[in-house]
Amino acid sequence: MEENTQKKSGFVTLIGRPNVGKSTLMNHLIGQKIAITSDKPQTTRNRIQTVYTDERGQIIFLDTPGIHKAKNKLGEYMVTVAERTLTEVDVILWLVEPSTFIGAGERHIAEQLNKVKTPVILVINKIDTVKKQEEILTFIDAYKDVCQFAEIVPLSALKDRNTDLLTELIFKYLPYGPQFYDEDTVTDQPMRQIAAELIREKALRLLDDEIPHGIAVVIEQMKERKNGMMDIEASIVCERESHKGIIIGKGGSMLKRIGIEARKEIENMMETQVNLQLWVKVRKEWRDSELYMKNYGYNGKEI
Repeated sequence: MEENTQKKSGFVTLIGRPNVGKSTLMNHLIGQKIAITSDKPQTTRNRIQTVYTDERGQIIFLDTPGIHKAKNKLGEYMVTVAERTLTEVDVILWLVEPSTFIGAGERHIAEQLNKVKTPVILVINKIDTVKKQEEILTFIDAYKDVCQFAEIVPLSALKDRNTDLLTELIFKYLPYGPQFYDEDTVTDQPMRQIAAELIREKALRLLDDEIPHGIAVVIEQMKERKNGMMDIEASIVCERESHKGIIIGKGGSMLKRIGIEARKEIENMMETQVNLQLWVKVRKEWRDSELYMKNYGYNGKEI
């Protein structure tokens, strides 16, 4: 017990507007891909919990949906998930892009942060896109008085710059105490959910901009054969018949591409061969249906 008290352990949430790189940063900090990433905003829909453990202790990361102006029930659910975590954690990481302009979205987040006593670390991500490094000081200066920040860290999640420093600073603010998970635990996400998210990621990357926000992925069946091979049957749910045709593609070409790319990632994750079969279903306006949202894993009553 004495050994445990010398280590630190606690919960850290990553918040920010959509597409600031929260999932990319979390995946990098834990050293494994758990959260899906995309250049399209609002990729993360649920709160995803991952675990990082080293000799200093344990960090449990919560990757939340981007805080944005909700346009439907799904959007309201996503924002509620993100904002509710602020009072449940030991440290908050607020990710922003390198800019001196602080828009209405960032100011809304700042208002939420000024209501809590939790230490906030401002993470200025994507500094690899900044041509002159001295410009970073102007971004820090623009943000420093918006909140009472514990620390401000400019970094690049994509290029692995200053990420070790961020981990060090997180441990600085975590409480001492025993670990919540075994050392080999990386996520609390069930394999079915990870598989569904990986399929959705491939659809996000391959499909037109308008369609991805209206899709969900449901694992209908997941069975392991005696030889260890995994059979997975999944449905991609969309909101319109016209979208269904685009997802399937000419002669089934697009659905095949989504399936091939998703299968590779799922095989890497499960470390076994996967037989993946995909179908496409139409459920009109499911993002405004509490019943469909619950069926597809977005249950507001459970957050």
